[in-house]
Amino acid sequence: MTPMSYADRRKERIDALAAGSVDETPGVSLIASAWRRLRRDPVFLIGLAITVVFVVLAIISPWIAPHDPAAAPLLDKVRPQSNPVPGPEAGFPLGADDRGRDLLSRLLVGSRQTLVVGVVATLFGLAGGLVLGTLAGAFAGRVDSVVMRIVDVMLSVPSLLLAFTIGALAARPSQTTLIIAIAVIQVPIFARLLRGSMLGQRSSDHVLAARALGVKQHAIVFRHMLPNSLGPVIVQATLVLAIAIIDAAALSFLGLGNPDDRQPEWGQMLGRSQEFIYDYPHLAVYPALCIIVVALGFTLMGESLREALDPKTRR
Repeated sequence: MTPMSYADRRKERIDALAAGSVDETPGVSLIASAWRRLRRDPVFLIGLAITVVFVVLAIISPWIAPHDPAAAPLLDKVRPQSNPVPGPEAGFPLGADDRGRDLLSRLLVGSRQTLVVGVVATLFGLAGGLVLGTLAGAFAGRVDSVVMRIVDVMLSVPSLLLAFTIGALAARPSQTTLIIAIAVIQVPIFARLLRGSMLGQRSSDHVLAARALGVKQHAIVFRHMLPNSLGPVIVQATLVLAIAIIDAAALSFLGLGNPDDRQPEWGQMLGRSQEFIYDYPHLAVYPALCIIVVALGFTLMGESLREALDPKTRR
């Protein structure tokens, strides 16, 4: 017996529906349907596991770090000519940096600073993008033109160059200027995405019905259009968070991050290691691997969420 083709199966399904011989099953929400696919998706589970481990370590790092990241317990073993970077030994599995500070402790505590910069910058960028995207998508016309021209100008400049320019304008580099610089380059990404989603909602049946019933414009925007447009924006925030971590590391590497190395951060550690990159490459390898793995985790999770919530990619 030959297997049925897709067209035959579809015809049989239609005939069964017409005859009423198919058992009706209750429908599920978009989120419930997406979760059913995500929990069977190994890519999402790997990304989720990496993200959860990173967040948990960032939260508890001050309590599990074996040493104070600002202390220098191996300073007496630093020899500028013969041994500028102490190697691993008992109690210091990854060794120390050129100032005798425990490398493992600095990596653990540095995860918190990296998480803070990435999350706060993404939240600020999301807030700015929501404001501009809502204005452009809700009012259209001249407001849309003005807002989108501003967004186009921001997108015309390479993101890292724009962030570097904003960070360089500060009188003194700090973690705050780093967050502001990264947040600004994320605003046009969220604004353009939200504007497109809201324009799609303008012609939807429920919005047209609300207008026909005389519902006020602000109620239509905030109760009908905006809530139904946030799904793609939230998914994009997961992906942008990975980019924010990489950009924060890049700016810290260039010296635009927190200058106080008593508060370690992975990009800052990467920048300090360039002096010893040839003789002691592990000083750069460890923070670089941490940045790569964490960014990969957020990217895998975000891409899986996008596919699960997009009806066009459902299988």
